[in-house]
Amino acid sequence: MKRIFLAGLLGGIAMFAWTSLAHLVLPLGKTGVQEIPNEAPVLAAMQASLGQNSGLYFFPGLGLGPNATPEQDRAAMKDYQKKLDANPSGILIYRPAASVKALDPRQLGIEFLTEFLEALLAAFLLAQTRLGYLGRVGFVLVAGILAAMTTNVPYWNWFGFPTNYTEAYMTIEIVGYLCAGLVAAALIKPKA
Repeated sequence: MKRIFLAGLLGGIAMFAWTSLAHLVLPLGKTGVQEIPNEAPVLAAMQASLGQNSGLYFFPGLGLGPNATPEQDRAAMKDYQKKLDANPSGILIYRPAASVKALDPRQLGIEFLTEFLEALLAAFLLAQTRLGYLGRVGFVLVAGILAAMTTNVPYWNWFGFPTNYTEAYMTIEIVGYLCAGLVAAALIKPKA
């Protein structure tokens, strides 16, 4: 168990270092993300409409509110294509003014904890195998491909996330798992 924990910890550090490099030095963290041109009126409209109500919004909405019945949802969906044809569409993550800090230490801690847990779980699974070194690295790499596909592909498919954004973020995750796999495979020996 000590070896698994150490592999998870060092693998998490490797993942965190890679992710930091990908976002702060390489262009991967910015790929596919754009700023709104002439954003002041858009920001003012959002603040006037949403105020202090942070959340995940999609637009155009069905116009039903949160307590709609399944029957009301189905009826509204019949006319929804007309709304999509006449209006822009998308999703919005909204946070009111002064509710977020840039590079918040708490967020960095959560990011590291997440990557540590991912690496620890991968190390635990790896310890159950009888694979050689390259097989162990490949095992964790495949886990990374699965993890990268889990949300990125559906967000691209259903919400219209840009293809280059999706590719960049999948690359960040897959390379992160590769880094963790290289470390974990070196520390965890095949099961007898």
